[in-house]
Amino acid sequence: MPKISSDTLWELAAAEVHSRESGGAEDRDGGEAVNERTVLLMGSKAGGKTSILLRCLDRDELSKPTLALEYTFGRRARGHNTPKDIAHLWELGGGTSLSDLVQIPITPVTISCLSVILVLDLSKPNALWGTMEKLLQAAQAHLERTSSQVQKSKPGVKHQTPSHSAARVLPKDYPDRELISPFPVPLLIIGSKYDIFQEFDSDKKKVVSKTLRFIAHYYAASLVFTSIKSESLISKTKSFFLHLAFSLERGKTVSSDPLKPLIIPAGSDSFGQIGSPPTVDVDITSLHAKNPKDLWKKVYERVFPPESTNEQRELKDPAKDPQYSEPQIDAMRAQKDQELEQYKRNAAKSWKGLELET
Repeated sequence: MPKISSDTLWELAAAEVHSRESGGAEDRDGGEAVNERTVLLMGSKAGGKTSILLRCLDRDELSKPTLALEYTFGRRARGHNTPKDIAHLWELGGGTSLSDLVQIPITPVTISCLSVILVLDLSKPNALWGTMEKLLQAAQAHLERTSSQVQKSKPGVKHQTPSHSAARVLPKDYPDRELISPFPVPLLIIGSKYDIFQEFDSDKKKVVSKTLRFIAHYYAASLVFTSIKSESLISKTKSFFLHLAFSLERGKTVSSDPLKPLIIPAGSDSFGQIGSPPTVDVDITSLHAKNPKDLWKKVYERVFPPESTNEQRELKDPAKDPQYSEPQIDAMRAQKDQELEQYKRNAAKSWKGLELET
């Protein structure tokens, strides 16, 4: 298999300029067109997104905390003396706190060749549903706005829309086609840190596994569990990644055993195979749900109560986030905060004194 290569940003920019000047995305000799795709990675905070991405790109680098939204790219030659396909890779950091930044990689230019990878930390099941729900809602809302923008920008001209989006390519015999709600673009859900998750109680593992199978099938997405400590799991994850980034054929392995790492390509599962929501200490008849997805949510959150809203609100202030710590700046900030508090107390005393005098 030809190896993925990474050139400098300057070389990539120069190639892009040359492509535009030559009147198309073709190589210098007017040969095969260069394929460009965009992949947005988002998911659980400190869930291993960067580590997984580096392994999929065969980069031997130490992963660092992602600051807000970071960009990199990969290039892959199809063969000898052939143009290199390009994958534009955007990684959203901060978990759900910076979800508004999805609008940067999702544009009228990228939407026709965009895919999304959602990385969920299996070792923190209590935060899993909330993370999944907020990030997918944010991405889907902007995808719909962008698609509408493309269609309205030039009346009378037929535009490219997500040509390979799940909603447009589902075959007529796709399982439960009339019951699911496909994500607007291809979606891959990765359950990370399986090495920790595998030590969980078997009943809890079944709840997480069945729930993620339901979510993946509901959105017509692929699902794979992985761990950077397992070469075998990383290899299978890489197959899914290369399928999205470079249109390579993905592996055909399927594993749906809840006590083993899940590997479920889109279209290979069904509600009949998944079954009903797991009823671990939960009476389903006592739950009032608006739809099947809402029922699964209620059951899941009975087993894994979501994190408190206070904790989630606290994460929205990057100044209090440990991954952005700067000792000298933080010390100065703390000193200024103390001075401000002292000023407020003195002002309050002075104001109280004026009231007593009057």
